[in-house]
Amino acid sequence: MLEVKTVETRTPIEIALDIDSEGMTTASKLYSFLKLSQSNYSKWCRTNITDNEFATENEDYWRFVIEYESGVGVKQREDYKLTAHFAKKLSVKGNGEKAEQAREYFTAVEEKVKQTAIDRSQLSPQLQLMNMLVESMNKTELEQKRQAQQIEQVQTTVDNMKEIFTQPIGDWRNEINARIREISIKSGIDYQTLYNELYGRLETIAHCSLQRLQDNKRSRMEKAGNTKTAIREATTKIAIIYDKPQLKAIFEDVVRRYAMAYA
Repeated sequence: MLEVKTVETRTPIEIALDIDSEGMTTASKLYSFLKLSQSNYSKWCRTNITDNEFATENEDYWRFVIEYESGVGVKQREDYKLTAHFAKKLSVKGNGEKAEQAREYFTAVEEKVKQTAIDRSQLSPQLQLMNMLVESMNKTELEQKRQAQQIEQVQTTVDNMKEIFTQPIGDWRNEINARIREISIKSGIDYQTLYNELYGRLETIAHCSLQRLQDNKRSRMEKAGNTKTAIREATTKIAIIYDKPQLKAIFEDVVRRYAMAYA
């Protein structure tokens, strides 16, 4: 029996961008192709897609949910299907060879789409009507899939929120650190910047100065004759928080609220 092999007919750039039959790519594939910093992906999506006043959902882009493996199991995140025209506009904001390749490719796709539209105008009225009906059915199906994905995403968010608020913290420092790292990944906020932001929230709520608490403890330990290593380890901000039950409880709550916001 002969083995049937699937022949890949797409060009290298179409494979890299995972172009579908409608000439569409996804935000994650385009971002990766442009070789932008992975740590800024979430922020890039918010700025250029969801918060973009010149972009219209379900016209320029469509939301959907993808699953991916993380250090704590399977996670979900939003991605976006992009039209060729919108993908080209996003590529215009990039510099370098990859951005130029993407712009040239999507420009060619747009021209092909325009030519197809011209060809359709030559169809008989009956075939044009049939074509419009098929396109309408396709749009309806895509919208139904999007709504189903949104419902699933809401349920996942609710489940994540339950876990955030009910799961006790065992190894406090390591688990707090792991949660903050996960928030950093989901939010696109730099890890150290996020830590400083959380410390700032703690100081505002607790009406305290972590720097002053660090200085006071450092002074006491120096007078007691502790080693420099011991002083350094005991006077980090997270160590200061850990040693004070009230600050520890407040910081836990701040981290939980941030985790909920980016669940």
